[in-house]
Amino acid sequence: MSTLERDPRDGTVQVLDEDGSVVGDIPDLSADELVAMYRHMKLARHFDQRAVSLQRQGRMGTYPPLSGQEGAQVGSAMALADDDWLVPSYREHAAQLVRGLPLDQTLLYWMGDARGGRVPDEANIFPVAVPIASQIPHATGMAWADKLRNGGDTDTAVLCYFGDGATSEGDFHEGLNFAGVFDTPNVFFCNNNQWAISVPRERQTASETLAQKAVAYGFEGVLVDGMDPLAVYQVTTEALAKAKDPGEDERRPTLIEAVQYRFGAHTTADDPSVYREDDEVERWKAKDPIPRLETFLRNQGILDDDRVDAIQESVEDEVADAIDAAESTERPDPESMFDHVYAEQPPGLREQAESFAAFRDEHGDEPFLE
Repeated sequence: MSTLERDPRDGTVQVLDEDGSVVGDIPDLSADELVAMYRHMKLARHFDQRAVSLQRQGRMGTYPPLSGQEGAQVGSAMALADDDWLVPSYREHAAQLVRGLPLDQTLLYWMGDARGGRVPDEANIFPVAVPIASQIPHATGMAWADKLRNGGDTDTAVLCYFGDGATSEGDFHEGLNFAGVFDTPNVFFCNNNQWAISVPRERQTASETLAQKAVAYGFEGVLVDGMDPLAVYQVTTEALAKAKDPGEDERRPTLIEAVQYRFGAHTTADDPSVYREDDEVERWKAKDPIPRLETFLRNQGILDDDRVDAIQESVEDEVADAIDAAESTERPDPESMFDHVYAEQPPGLREQAESFAAFRDEHGDEPFLE
C-alpha cells in the first residue's frame, strides 16, 4: 500500500488531521458520497446516545456504545462492494447500518428479541458475534470457501471486525494464520479503541503495534488513524482490492489496525471511571471523527449551517421512528426462548421448558412484565 500517505513518526495512514485539515491524498469520493459518510456518522452517534438512554430507562437490555468509533466503522463499511461480506463483533452498529441493517433491528437485538438478529436477505452481514474473536475463523473459512468455489479467483472479499482485546485470543491467531497459509480474500479490521473492558492496550501485547502481527502470518499489516474516516476508507478500499486481485508478489489478506477510542463504557453494565482518567477521555474527544469530517466538508464548500441542521433533524427523526418501530413490535412468547437452542431439544432443555411452562400456568405472565 505504498500509495498511502503515512505519518513519518509512526507510519500511521492519515488524510485529515485532528483539525480537519488535509494532510494526505483525498480518496475518490463524490460530494454526495462524502455527505452520506457524514450523515451515517451523525446518525450512528445520535442512535448511540438514544440507545444508552433507553437502557438507562429500563427500555432495553445491556448495550455496547460505539461513540468515538463512527469514523472507523462508516469509513470501512462504505468501502465494501455490494457482493462483499461484513462479519461484525458486537459493536458494529454503524457499519451494519451502512450495509443495510435497519436501526430497529439493532434495537430489537439488544432488547433481547431474537428477531433482531434476522439479517435482511439483501444485506451481506453475518450475525452479531458476542464471544470475543469467535467470528474471525468463521470469516476466514467463508473467504476460503469462496476462493475454492471459484477456482482460486474471486470478486468477493470478507471484512471482519474485532477489538484489540480479541488479538489476545487463540481464535485470532488461528484465523489469521490460516488466512496467510491459504491466501484467503480477507480483510481483518481491528478496532483498537485502547481498552478491552478495563484492560489497556499495553496489557494485550508487547508488540509496538497490533498491525505488525500480520508479518508473522505472511501478509501486510496497516496502521491507520481510526478517527479519520477518509483514511480508513482509503486503506480499506485498497485492502479489499488486494483481497480480490493481489499483485504478483502480494498476499490477499490484510490486517488493518484502526487506532481510535471509545468515548463511553464498554457496555452499559460497565463503569469506565474506575479504570480511566477523565483527562485521557478528553484528549481523545479532541480527535472526534465527526467534527473533523464536518470541518473538512465545510472547507470544501460541501456543508453549511443549513445543511448541517437539516441532517441533524433528519437523523433525529429516523432514530425516533426506529425506536417507535422496535417498541411497537409485539413481544415474543417467553416460551420461544427454548425453541431454537438446538435442532432437536435435548432432555435437559426439554425439562427446563416444561418446568417453565408449569410455572407460567400457575403464575400467569405477570412476573415477566415487571
